[in-house]
Amino acid sequence: MALITTGNGLIRDLEKFGALGVYVPLEGGYEGRYQRRLRAAGYTTLHITAKGLGDVAAYLTRIHGVRPPHLGKKSTGSGAAVGQVYYLPPILNSHLEQLAPKSKGLVLWIIEGHILSNEEVEYLTNLPQLEPRVKVVIERGGDRSFRWTSLEKTLLAS
Repeated sequence: MALITTGNGLIRDLEKFGALGVYVPLEGGYEGRYQRRLRAAGYTTLHITAKGLGDVAAYLTRIHGVRPPHLGKKSTGSGAAVGQVYYLPPILNSHLEQLAPKSKGLVLWIIEGHILSNEEVEYLTNLPQLEPRVKVVIERGGDRSFRWTSLEKTLLAS
């Protein structure tokens, strides 16, 4: 990798494919540089982790219920002793509503993407076709240098 990268190749491929799988050096730092380049190009970035994501489609695009960890406390009443269900708005739609008028779109950057199942990766590959303002970048693993490919190719390789 060059000492100073412009990120133009990543941005061009992201606009072309809509979803990319990236391989990052394990010591970190490179992904932040590319996220900065994306923001400078007019995109808004949303940085989330794949761990604890649950149902990806529901978490991103539908109202979904979550239970906070009970930490040993039991709920009162006749219901199950697992705690209350809290309903959260869809995270993707909430961020799309808040986009600036001049923004090119929202880039969903998912770290620790190696734990996602093939069905979840396939859904995320098709997400830019369902919502054109959304682009997806998933960290699929580690490598000696920062590199990327279309997310569909990473799905075929796994």
